[in-house]
Amino acid sequence: MQWHYKIGSLINQPVGISLTNGQGTSGILCGVIDGQLHVIEYLYQAQFALKKYDLYMIQDINGFPLCQRQSRIY
Repeated sequence: MQWHYKIGSLINQPVGISLTNGQGTSGILCGVIDGQLHVIEYLYQAQFALKKYDLYMIQDINGFPLCQRQSRIY
């Protein structure tokens, strides 16, 4: 499936994004506005930033998988 078909179901969800330059990023997908993907990314401590990526920069986008139920960690 091409990545642009996934966007509608991934809005307001945590996503991983592969960029065409070989880099990647992750954050909460806010939506697509004026040909740009809007993503809230964590910076550090309690700081977040809204980043905008032109659609031509996107190679793929995927939602995060669910956590596996694990035994208690002590």
